[in-house]
Amino acid sequence: MNNKFFYKKNNIPLSKIFKTLKLDFIGKDRKIYDIKDLASANSHDISFMNSNKYFDLLKKTKAKYVITNTRYKNIVDRYCKPILVKNVLPSVANVTLLFYPKSLDDTFDNNVFTPDQRKYKNIKFGKNVLIGKNVIIGKNTSIGHNTIIESNVEIGDNCEIGNNIVIKYSKIGNNVKILDGSIIGKKGFGFFPDYKKNIRYPHIGIVIIGHNSEIGSNNTIDRGSMSDTKIGENTFIDNQVHIAHNVNVGDNCIITAQVGFAGSSSLGNKVIIGGQAGISGHLKIGNNVHIGGGSGVVKNIPDNSKVMGYPAKDLRKFLKDNK
Repeated sequence: MNNKFFYKKNNIPLSKIFKTLKLDFIGKDRKIYDIKDLASANSHDISFMNSNKYFDLLKKTKAKYVITNTRYKNIVDRYCKPILVKNVLPSVANVTLLFYPKSLDDTFDNNVFTPDQRKYKNIKFGKNVLIGKNVIIGKNTSIGHNTIIESNVEIGDNCEIGNNIVIKYSKIGNNVKILDGSIIGKKGFGFFPDYKKNIRYPHIGIVIIGHNSEIGSNNTIDRGSMSDTKIGENTFIDNQVHIAHNVNVGDNCIITAQVGFAGSSSLGNKVIIGGQAGISGHLKIGNNVHIGGGSGVVKNIPDNSKVMGYPAKDLRKFLKDNK
């Protein structure tokens, strides 16, 4: 995960993390460099586990310390040192704020300016375009009217960025088209319901869009929370599609209008989704899957499946049941 977008504190003592979690610390103290998901964590990082869906990642993680609860204590203890808390995700949010104290801020970037054409050669800018600091834009790319590219964003060669677009916390490949009105890289809809008030969850991931992809008009693609939101290469997305935080879309996918993705679901390659379908969170959709329009996907779908309906089921069964 690329954290050049976020102010970060380094080398926080493990004892301070325990104090933040309101736990007693016993033993030799050590410095912790970062908090990351199980797949990304290194030996000097801290991670977390709150579902048995991540057991395979736990077995491979390099993290030495993992925030979890008593339900997963024995499993985590086989591979890492568990840090036991009552509620995993709120605890992870508090630790994330230790490392990234400004990560809840999502106000507009005040360091944006009219682009200097001498700096951005071979790039076409429309009227009223604003560009942030350290923005990288490749050759032969065009940026439409009233579009804002916030600080540290990277855009590749031969891209077409339309009108009235906002791009933040993102890295975009070559030959990508983003149509009018889309918002890329805003914070996700991550929070914890509470009796007194809803508690926001920090989002320190980014959006990564692969080469040769197309993003339709008025799409919203949220940046990741602990990991990144990814759109694969040569994937085409129609208008008014919402892609939530941590979603991973494969290569050569076709997603038609008004499809909605909940957080942390993943799609394989060559997936086709009909209009107004909904994909629940934390699901795995295999390769070469076809999902009919208006379907509601609430469970994993294996490779080469064709499904339709709510809840989505095998297409042949759906057609038989709806004769």
